[in-house]
Amino acid sequence: MKFANLVERLQGERTSAWDIHRAARLAAVQGEDVIVLSVGDPDFPTPAPVVERAISALHEDDTHYTGGAGRDNLREAIAAEHQADSGRAVTKANVIVCAGAQNGLFASSLCVCEAGDEVLVPEPMYLTYEAAIRASGATLVPVAVDAANGFHLDCEALRAAVTARTRAIFFATPCNPTGVVMPREHLEQIAALARERDLWVVSDEVYADLTFERDHISIASLEGMASRTLTLGSFSKSHAMTGWRLGWVIGPEAAIDHLGRLALCMLYGLPGFIQQAGLAALEHRRSVIAQMRDVYRRRRDAVFQRLNAVQNLQCLLPEAGIFMMIDIRGTGIGTHDFTWQLLREKGVSLLDASRFGPTANGFVRLALVVDEPKLNEACNRIEDFVRRRR
Repeated sequence: MKFANLVERLQGERTSAWDIHRAARLAAVQGEDVIVLSVGDPDFPTPAPVVERAISALHEDDTHYTGGAGRDNLREAIAAEHQADSGRAVTKANVIVCAGAQNGLFASSLCVCEAGDEVLVPEPMYLTYEAAIRASGATLVPVAVDAANGFHLDCEALRAAVTARTRAIFFATPCNPTGVVMPREHLEQIAALARERDLWVVSDEVYADLTFERDHISIASLEGMASRTLTLGSFSKSHAMTGWRLGWVIGPEAAIDHLGRLALCMLYGLPGFIQQAGLAALEHRRSVIAQMRDVYRRRRDAVFQRLNAVQNLQCLLPEAGIFMMIDIRGTGIGTHDFTWQLLREKGVSLLDASRFGPTANGFVRLALVVDEPKLNEACNRIEDFVRRRR
């Protein structure tokens, strides 16, 4: 039998990064002593009010079809929160609910790109960006950044990468894997370039609520950008709701209508009880986020202090999010060998960050997704692993 080549186009070297995570999870299921720090799945339970709202909705028989774009009350609530955060006018007509930010990313790519287009993406980039862009038939054009500059965007390199075929700029702020939050001056330069060359912008803002020292700014709030920006959001990280698959896209009304036609074919609406859980998450958003941010800041600071003191390791202090990039070039071990040997010898799984892009070669990504005692034990194992190879 012959298969269509779309799935093969989606498969690439980046997706092989998850092989080590699958191996670690299998080892844990088999009872081995493994500390899994290779994926961004928070260890917190979903907040009780969110769970209770979903259970109540199930008892009320909220298990039938819903509208493809999401229920009006949830879309209105998401719009109100985004308007309060960004200071720009947003209505339910600018919002579509989707099955997590990754689904929103794929739909956004299909909405604004087509075969022959080029999409600029600063790297390191999240692993599924390549697949989402390839699905539309467009070509991903990576824009390198300098690790020595903390993985912050090189705006001149971005401008130099624009061609007559460039259709869009995709990026994440805060960024996974680096934890970088784009400063206003970089966002202003991207906005100026998008307006000048009539480009779409897809802004992945999943970690927007988990910033530490630098405030998050949504590029859609800048002059002239609301009409050409699709903003991705999700409850996954901020509310420990990864398995609920509840996210959204905010954009100009015409684009949201376009996405709605895709949603009709792809999802036909998310379950009502999950959308009710989303409403509860928004109602308790401020208190939940404050607790999450405090915990992640403590974990970040503890791991940074611990591992940055290890000879031949250097940590990048993340400005946001739940990951930390660790420079292992001083060990003389390649990132692939480092991660797999660490798992096999010490039972700690990290992600090879070079899969996020060549500029991250020599770095591994550590997820701050277990409690502080386990993180401390993981740091002990990593230190011993590095020490034995000096």
